[in-house]
Order: sequence, then structure tokens, then C-alpha cells
Amino acid sequence: MQTIDYEEFAKIDLRVGTILQVENFEKARKPAYKIWVDFGAELGIKKSSAQVTALYQKEDLIGRQVIAVVNFKPRQIADFMSEVLITGFSDKNGDIVLSSLERSVPNGSRLH
Repeated sequence: MQTIDYEEFAKIDLRVGTILQVENFEKARKPAYKIWVDFGAELGIKKSSAQVTALYQKEDLIGRQVIAVVNFKPRQIADFMSEVLITGFSDKNGDIVLSSLERSVPNGSRLH
């Protein structure tokens, strides 16, 4: 395993946001959702594509807080511009389990 120092870690901007809207992403190669996340006043609402359809229904994601990398360059996926990377872990079947919080925190809060 390669190690990094704190300065390298600090370059990754991980923030909390609340999911506002979810749509099926029909043009994605693998099953995915288009997701809009509110990161608070500083960052506003950002879009992401997430392959979480195996474990999550659209309506179950609304209002859920997620942890996302907000300082990656935007990435074009089919006809959709993904602006942030919502984080998660693969379960034993390879399906993505979203990273979650123990308690609610203000949107835009940064991971320390």
C-alpha cells in the first residue's frame, strides 16, 4: 500500500450534501441514476451519476445525506455532466453501498 502525507489528503475535498432529485439514467452503459445533491450555500446544487440502482430505489434516496468528492473535474457521461463523485463501498456482490453519516450535519460540511 502506498502512503501519502496530510497535504496530499487535504487536496481531496470531501463534503456532505443532501439528495434533492433522482432520475433514471437511461443512456448510461450500466444501470445508474442521475442525482442532484445540495451542498449548501457555498457550493450549491451539484449533479452526479451513480451506479446504485441495485440497492437503492429513487424515492429512498431523496433526503439522504451523502459524502462526495466535490473537486474532481466534471466528467461527461453520455449526455449528462457529472460534477461530483458520490462515495460508497462495494458489497460482497459488487453492488455499491453509499457512504453514510452517523448523524445529520449541515450541507457542505467538509470531512476532516
